[in-house]
Amino acid sequence: MRRQILSSLLVGAAMLVSSELRAQQPAPPNLDAVPEKMPFSTAYGAPIGAKRANAVIEAAAAEASKRGWPMNIAVVDSGANLVAFLRMDDAQLASIAIAEHKARTAVKFRRPTKVFEDVVQKFDFKYILSLDDVVASRGGIPLVEDGKIIGAVGCSGGTGSQDEAICTAGAALVNK
Repeated sequence: MRRQILSSLLVGAAMLVSSELRAQQPAPPNLDAVPEKMPFSTAYGAPIGAKRANAVIEAAAAEASKRGWPMNIAVVDSGANLVAFLRMDDAQLASIAIAEHKARTAVKFRRPTKVFEDVVQKFDFKYILSLDDVVASRGGIPLVEDGKIIGAVGCSGGTGSQDEAICTAGAALVNK
């Protein structure tokens, strides 16, 4: 009898907690809504050059060094072609391709890769993972100059939030 009461209380508490958690979640976007304007429609501009791409990498690497985070940092142009890359000492090897992929995703889809992470994590939109060339992990940021995308920076080697912080430092050179 005691076990049944305890079990009932535990089940009731679990249901209460889960309903509280669901109530705190943001409502998922309405996928059937037709927006008036095209989202993420920033025009592509002339490709970033090697000198500016290296300056973005230097700014990102300076922030990573200051924090003691070995990173892989990639910059692609507006056509998603690699322009510059840095693998800092002791940065993990697996993150080389990931940094490049994050940069390419950010420029091809004209949005930070955190957008994809958010819709998968917050709204459980797993179909996003079936889109070609998507990386649903933060750390890829478009580079926008005069309202046009000239490239993107991608960082990998730490947690998603660390990757994003380093990308933001590099992107700040262009995104003002």
